[in-house]
Amino acid sequence: MSSQVSTSRGLHPPEKIMAYESPPTWPLSVPTSKAEAGSSDDQEVRLLSVSWNQDCGCFAAGTSNGFRIFNCDPFKETFRRDLKSGGFGIVEMLFRCNILALVGGGSNMHYPPNKVMIWDDHQSRCIGEFTFRSDVRAVKLGKDNIVIVLETKIYVYNFTDLKMLHQIETLSNPKGLCCLSHHSNTSVLACPGLSQGHVRVEHFGLKVTKMITAHDSHISCMALTMDGLLLATASMKGTLIRIFNTMDGTRLQEVRRGLDKAEIYSIALSPNVQWLAVSSDKGTVHIFSLKVRVAGEDSSNDQRTLEAPRMDHQNSSTSMDPLIQTNTGSNASSSLSFMKGILPKYFSSEWSFAQFHLPEVTRYIVAFGAQNTVMMVGLDGSFYRCIFDQVSGGQMTQKEYSRFLKTDYPPLRTLTA
Repeated sequence: MSSQVSTSRGLHPPEKIMAYESPPTWPLSVPTSKAEAGSSDDQEVRLLSVSWNQDCGCFAAGTSNGFRIFNCDPFKETFRRDLKSGGFGIVEMLFRCNILALVGGGSNMHYPPNKVMIWDDHQSRCIGEFTFRSDVRAVKLGKDNIVIVLETKIYVYNFTDLKMLHQIETLSNPKGLCCLSHHSNTSVLACPGLSQGHVRVEHFGLKVTKMITAHDSHISCMALTMDGLLLATASMKGTLIRIFNTMDGTRLQEVRRGLDKAEIYSIALSPNVQWLAVSSDKGTVHIFSLKVRVAGEDSSNDQRTLEAPRMDHQNSSTSMDPLIQTNTGSNASSSLSFMKGILPKYFSSEWSFAQFHLPEVTRYIVAFGAQNTVMMVGLDGSFYRCIFDQVSGGQMTQKEYSRFLKTDYPPLRTLTA
């Protein structure tokens, strides 16, 4: 598989991403057009994809005639580009700066699905292009790298000069599964391996590759912590979610979503590494309490930061003891869990701590907000914000609901966590 790369002069990755902490609007660009979110004009617009930015403070929506950017707190549309020439199936943000990665999508496609365009919205022009022989499945942006996911290969490019740094082979990966860390001191990538149920983890800064045997069946979803030191995975069965130490591959915890097979849509780890959220086609968002806690971390600190807490002695496989701590809440378990090893495995499983029920007719991605809140974005154009009790758990309380795109058309593509 070969690729062609073209670039304009003066391509430089943003050097001050850390400065964009919580701007109320989309910076360095024009305001939202006169067509407001949820207006009657949206009836002819199809929602093709939704994806969070790196700190989940906002999300991008790819539509059949352009893309839109939404701020999460407070929730509002901050920017849009409406085009007559086609839409985008992939819109990937780079934190809150003016750089985006765009891939064409939809039935009225003007831009091909095998081309990635690096768009500078401050200059209102494309500053780089990547063209491949097959469709692009996903794009991930980091402060230093551009990662492009194809069916069986992943390419990693330097953001400054677009030179290819790494080429990784994978099993068939139609979902475009790939995760990046977003910590200033670590550079970690996780993706499917070459064997069923295996995850490959690249610690680029340390020049270390780790293969993790995560599940027996194919991987369906995965997520990394901001520092890339913890990995959560789910298989095609969708019953169990497992958490691993990416340095040595140790399985640290296993939680159970349910007994029936389900398609896992997204997995999210809270910034303080205290909670895990899962959405699936069963229509319920599950919150789990993590036993894995980063040493020296203050659990009351919910600020979104790229300076994630360090993992002490991360190269040692025996260094995980200080990371296993009692959390505020505790996941539910069977009353027969004391018979572990005698009864079937699910009797000793850890079940979800808190839940929220959503319509089963569409796909949702989840993320953690400030304090003990969880946000959900659906491919039906809906946004939810819920709150859960960190001590008692149980059913979450809905705090906010918005319909940001009122369309009668069904969703066509995918969503990205």
